[in-house]
Amino acid sequence: MDVNLFKGNLDLILLSVLEREGGYGQDIAKRVDALTEGQIRLNAGSLYPALHRLERAGFLSAAQTQPARGGPPVKTYLLTEPGRAELLRRREGYAAFDRALRSLW
Repeated sequence: MDVNLFKGNLDLILLSVLEREGGYGQDIAKRVDALTEGQIRLNAGSLYPALHRLERAGFLSAAQTQPARGGPPVKTYLLTEPGRAELLRRREGYAAFDRALRSLW
């Protein structure tokens, strides 16, 4: 997959996967990988800065939680109401872009 397409849609990807349920970094990355059948793989260098950016924007909330598997606490992210509105806005924008692009094909 073209890395530029991925970078331009990372926030949409993260908001979409967190719509279903919250999660921590590695969990989110694994879910994206599974849901896209390996087509999108997130690395820590892009994942965590994006999660922090979305949290600062108010689209995600975060809390330290104890993982069920044990180990140290992890930062778990949840989609906020402003995040749901942003997800809808981004989906509509992407759908309009997709329609426009397909009209060229």
